[in-house]
Amino acid sequence: MTGYEPLNTLKPVAEGLWLIDGPAIKVMGFPFSTRATVARLQNGDLWVHSPTHLTDTLRAELDDIGPVRHLIAPNQFHYAYAGDWLAAFPEAQFWAAPGVVGRAVKHGLTLPVGQPLQADQAEIPWADQLDQLIARGSKWHNEAVFFHRASETLILTDLLQAFETAKLPAHCRPWVWFNGTEDADGRMPPIIRRSFRDKNALGEDIEQMIAWGPRRIIISHGKWYERDGVGELQRAYRKLLRDRQWTRAFDEMEKQQGR
Repeated sequence: MTGYEPLNTLKPVAEGLWLIDGPAIKVMGFPFSTRATVARLQNGDLWVHSPTHLTDTLRAELDDIGPVRHLIAPNQFHYAYAGDWLAAFPEAQFWAAPGVVGRAVKHGLTLPVGQPLQADQAEIPWADQLDQLIARGSKWHNEAVFFHRASETLILTDLLQAFETAKLPAHCRPWVWFNGTEDADGRMPPIIRRSFRDKNALGEDIEQMIAWGPRRIIISHGKWYERDGVGELQRAYRKLLRDRQWTRAFDEMEKQQGR
């Protein structure tokens, strides 16, 4: 049980957009709930972000809404089920963020090299429907971020986590409180946040996400945000954004003094 039942089934979010709540994956004993996002492109093809566990029933549901043509591994932690989906949908293209294939090999899973996701522009098959960037500034965490224009939905993976402690075993709740990733104030987990040495680059990318104007934010772990996506980004990254505001204010003061 994850608290997000029913699992392994399409759940409508907006026109042409669905999510799939999958089973939990345990990492060092902690049950990470999983979530995929499915977008139907204008040509009818299905685009699947962070594929979760694939069942026969789920496959039939997908076949009913369109052919699966694009499978997205958005960062180096989200590839566990990619092989199953590639076997089930051999005509699908596999798109991977930097580091995905190499980490999969280290953990005993061979994935096709696939197509690398670009850092600063969307791929041609969805360029006019989803915006795309790879968050900059980390030594090792390369996460592809997407914005579904038609539904004004931002799609994140681990840049924001929001665990609902009531849905976790009691012994796991202190871990969430310690990491500051409880849903009441969800944010980037510390282990990933510490990897971002270039805060200016990350800040620019967060401001780009805000500029997209998301109404909602779908995340892979925990509670997703059905409304006020801009406000949730501003809350989750308030310290980073505040520091950037102060820097800009001081820069402007120096310019004024130099005139």
